[in-house]
Amino acid sequence: MIALTLTEITEIVGGELHSTPTTLSATDTVSGLVDTDSRLIRPGDIFVAKPGEVTDGHNFVGTALAAGAALALTERVVDEDIAQIVVADVVVAIADLARAVVARVRAEGNLKVVGITGSNGKTTTKNMLNAILSAQAETVAPRASFNNHVGAPLTILRTTYDTRFLIIEMGASHVGDIARLVSIAKPDVGIVLKVGLAHAGEFGGVERTVLAKSEMVTELTPSDVAILNADDYRVMGMAEKTVARVRTFAMDTDQATFGARGVESTRTGTDFVLHTESGAEYPVHLRILGEHHVYNALAALSAADALGIALEDAIAALGTLARAERWRMEVLGGRDDVTIINDAYNASPDSMAAAIRTLAQITPRDRRTVAVLGVMTELGEIAGDEYDRIALQLVRLNISQLVVVGQAARRLHITAINEGSWDGESVYCEEADAAFEYLSTAIRPGDTVLVKSSNSAGLRLLGDRLGEFFTC
Repeated sequence: MIALTLTEITEIVGGELHSTPTTLSATDTVSGLVDTDSRLIRPGDIFVAKPGEVTDGHNFVGTALAAGAALALTERVVDEDIAQIVVADVVVAIADLARAVVARVRAEGNLKVVGITGSNGKTTTKNMLNAILSAQAETVAPRASFNNHVGAPLTILRTTYDTRFLIIEMGASHVGDIARLVSIAKPDVGIVLKVGLAHAGEFGGVERTVLAKSEMVTELTPSDVAILNADDYRVMGMAEKTVARVRTFAMDTDQATFGARGVESTRTGTDFVLHTESGAEYPVHLRILGEHHVYNALAALSAADALGIALEDAIAALGTLARAERWRMEVLGGRDDVTIINDAYNASPDSMAAAIRTLAQITPRDRRTVAVLGVMTELGEIAGDEYDRIALQLVRLNISQLVVVGQAARRLHITAINEGSWDGESVYCEEADAAFEYLSTAIRPGDTVLVKSSNSAGLRLLGDRLGEFFTC
């Protein structure tokens, strides 16, 4: 974070400073990182005592102090010998602090901010863009999937006066969530990847999801850039809702600013030719598996181009990215030519379908495909229909073996075995341990295995376990 005095921070967050002769005082400055996790605190950092459903951050102020925290943001005075700024709501306070910090850094004239949203692909696009921009200058990007009302401000607060690029991943559970994050970061470039069925149940339907995602571009100015997926009509409808300059990306079309042709996916990566509206073409190689990640690459390359990065440099940087993210199309295994694809950090109907298509595309015709699938959360009343759709896709793509894990996903198993045209085999396991015991003997040499579920199912750990089991 940029250096601020305790008085400045107190004024920004509208709090009350409590200090003692042995702690920092009002005129002292802090410039460490800001975090809600006491385990990540280092000397000079600021600890945010956020109350939670399971535990209360106020109980860990002492732990943060022992780790070297210089200041705590709290909602009540804690009996620890550390300077404390007491506020009504620490989550609101870090948002206010983030807004002030990014404004001060932007005032220096060097900072460019990129916001990314969409039902799928946010984290992968963020990582791709981070690989491109960090090769050019100091770049701040979220760790993991820090994309909510807490994670995004914490990312922004890592910005310093040396930061040239700030990437903010913006997720949402309700209408208005993205608007609040946009009001804090004020992106120069806003990317909308896709409007799908992820969180549709929580939003109350797809149209409510469209409304939420459109908040990324509605507040952009004429000097800003909105980057939209031309293959998603819901996203393209947002072009009418923004005054920003619109750039588009799409697959196999001449109607977009950036397009992709000749896409080929194998077990070693994804290749395509980038086609620009000027007619220029560039070969691109991704080490990341899956045709669906071409969309993410097009969005990242479009943003880089809008920021003045040479496409040749951006493409070279993309080629260095070994994986989308931990537990996202992560390739493991190798023994007996068995490939484990661990993609079990998130799952929506769209991302599940894309992963299954990738499984079919990258597997040689003489080899078996195995899909190990778990629950897709937050679908609400559309869940049953979406499980049926995924089961039908598995049958149509002739996936060799289906293993369904967990009661919440059992409908996948039932629908698959009821499909008379399929001669494949579906196995249901109540728990991940049972699935591992089955798969450790059922997987054959040369198999390609996809492990896919929402994070809550814990199948990412099953994927890791299988990857270790089949490691050379």
